[in-house]
Amino acid sequence: MRPTRSHRRSSRSPSWRRYGAAAAAVAAAATAGARAVDADSTWYRTLRKPSWQPPPWTFGAVWTPLYATVAYAAGHSLGRADDPRQRRRLAGSLAGNLALNAGWNWLFFARHSLRAGLAGTLLLDLSNADLLRRTARVDPTAARVLLPYAAWCCFATALNASLTRLNR
Repeated sequence: MRPTRSHRRSSRSPSWRRYGAAAAAVAAAATAGARAVDADSTWYRTLRKPSWQPPPWTFGAVWTPLYATVAYAAGHSLGRADDPRQRRRLAGSLAGNLALNAGWNWLFFARHSLRAGLAGTLLLDLSNADLLRRTARVDPTAARVLLPYAAWCCFATALNASLTRLNR
C-alpha cells in the first residue's frame, strides 16, 4: 500500500516547527543586518543620492512585510518538499540567501563600501534566482510569494549601483 501525501508529510516535523524555524532564521538575519545599519552616519548622509531614492522610512516599511513573506514561503515550501535531499538543498539555499541579505548591510554600511555593497547585492540577486528556482520546483505558490522580495532586492541593486556611480 502506497502512503498518501498527508501520511508522508506527518513523518516530518510539524508545520509549527517549520514555520517557527523559518521565522527564527529570518528574524536572526534581519537583526544581524540591522545591527550594521546607520543611516544617520555622516558617511551616509554626505553621499550623493539619486532623485528616485525612496525616503528613509520606506525601507523599514518595506522590509518588514518582505521578511514575513520569506519566512512564510520558507516554512510552506519546506513542508512541501517530499525528498529529504531536496529539502536540505532548499534549506541551504535559504540559509545562504539570508546570510547574503544580512551581509549586504555590513559591506555597505559598516565598511562604508559602495562597491562591496554592490557586489553583495549582485550575489544576493543570484541567490534569489536560485532560491526561487528551488522553491518553484516544490511549491509554486511559495515561489510566487517570494517574487516581491526578489523584485525589491533588484531595486536595491539598482539603487546601490546608482550610489556607486554618483559617488566615485
